[in-house]
Amino acid sequence: MHVEERTWHSPSLGHDMSLKVYGHDGRPVVAFPSQEGRYWDFENWGMVDACAGFIEAGRMRIVAVDGIDWQTWANWDAHPGDRARRHEDYDRYLVTEVVPFVRELTGRETAWATGASMGGYHSANALFRHPDMFDGLIAMSGLYQLRMFVGEHVDDAVYFNSPLLFLPGLEDPWHLDRLRAARIAIVVGQGAWEEEMDWPWWRRMLPHYLEVLGV
Repeated sequence: MHVEERTWHSPSLGHDMSLKVYGHDGRPVVAFPSQEGRYWDFENWGMVDACAGFIEAGRMRIVAVDGIDWQTWANWDAHPGDRARRHEDYDRYLVTEVVPFVRELTGRETAWATGASMGGYHSANALFRHPDMFDGLIAMSGLYQLRMFVGEHVDDAVYFNSPLLFLPGLEDPWHLDRLRAARIAIVVGQGAWEEEMDWPWWRRMLPHYLEVLGV
């Protein structure tokens, strides 16, 4: 399997950011880490191995990106508004740095997104906000509103990064048409906190839904 790691100084975030690419061809799938996780977690938790058949067959390339949750939603010492503004910087990093990198690497205009737990949130938020850049989603065990992080605080940055808040009021035909055309799987377990739902299940879920959605 072809593997490469890239690091560059991010103008959007003001510090170095790294990502890791797995595969030589196929649909790019941007993989987000779980809460406060890092870009190497997708490999270390066995998710790359779980998708090895797709990768080695040239059906997909995983682009595992880094997170900065400790600077954003999980930065408990910061005001919720400041956390939201820092997340906007992260979104800018995705849109103006990661997406152009993926387009140049693969020659494809759009990518899919995936992740588990907080990575499920990040992947869903990326597609729902930017359906011109992401047109496929496998979000596993995600959280799609931010109340557990910001309480009742809602400003524009919180609102537009909370799919359960902004999607019901979405009326723009350009946006809606792209979302309707996307291939989307929102995958959940059972129980209030999805008892026993963790990496062993996610390793089974991801290849299953990659096949179902036709990667």
